[in-house]
Amino acid sequence: MGLAGGGTDVGPYTDQYGGAILNATINKFAYATLTPLSLPQIVIKCHDINEHHIFNSVEEFDLSDSKLALIKGIHNRVKKEFNIKQPLFYQLETYVDAPPGSGLGSSSTLVVTILAAFAEWLDLPLGDYDLAHLAYSIEREDLELSGGKQDQYAATFGGFNFMEFYQDRVVVNPLRIKQNYIYELEFSMIQYYTGTSRLSSKIIDAQVKNVSEQAVKSIDAMHSLKQLAYDMKESLLRGRLNDIGHLLNDSWVSKKDTADEVSNTLVDEIYDAAIHNGALGGKISGAGGGGYMMFYVKNGYLYHLINVLNKFDGQVERINFSDKGVLTWRT
Repeated sequence: MGLAGGGTDVGPYTDQYGGAILNATINKFAYATLTPLSLPQIVIKCHDINEHHIFNSVEEFDLSDSKLALIKGIHNRVKKEFNIKQPLFYQLETYVDAPPGSGLGSSSTLVVTILAAFAEWLDLPLGDYDLAHLAYSIEREDLELSGGKQDQYAATFGGFNFMEFYQDRVVVNPLRIKQNYIYELEFSMIQYYTGTSRLSSKIIDAQVKNVSEQAVKSIDAMHSLKQLAYDMKESLLRGRLNDIGHLLNDSWVSKKDTADEVSNTLVDEIYDAAIHNGALGGKISGAGGGGYMMFYVKNGYLYHLINVLNKFDGQVERINFSDKGVLTWRT
């Protein structure tokens, strides 16, 4: 869950100005079970999207076929990156708690999960930074999927992190948040799933275009988003939690200035209803356009706001933070 600074981890902005993001992981997970096989097959079962496929004697996947692109890209890159000559036969089963297009980084989290499973199986020398960077490289370079870097690093490290992005490196700063502040955040924040997904690449491509063309409004909005990440970090560490609601609202205003595609009529309607019924502020998760929204609610209005949002066609969810990054084990 990107709390502030989202979008400043995407080039060319991050290459020219440097980016900063405050991110926290929540209790929605991606799961991968990798079982070596003796038969010359690769069996892939994606249970959440009901995709089951069997491939016979695959040395390298053809990436021109976009079906199961993430898994194919990981397979190809692992073999190439670590110079694995022998064929790899295995069954891979996956499940993701968050729906596709949710804005919660589900695709990148799944890439980190599967890549970590390969690392566990093949004893690959991958530290946390290596794992996150390789996951980013597979998505953005091998598969040419638009997006930033925060999701891969968030899924790898877990917890509350202040991330700094530069042209050639990423620095992850874990934040020591008092537990009572975290409990208050969980009580005061809700997620709302709009029931609609979005193709984040189109929104990100529009933001990239605006920065590349030196659109003043878009670049100023990015600068504002980055500063808000610093402001929210300080408020969170100092326990000034109501400030977070106002900062979320400021972030939403700036986010909409990065590209027209960030919001739409439905999103604006939901946001306005929340603000008029107890929310101090909120924002959309990920690139925007749909998926999940989050709101910080002032004291005494939580259940009223839940009732208001329930009148729309989406789903209200409570937020629970998780301090765990990617974990692997053998059985």
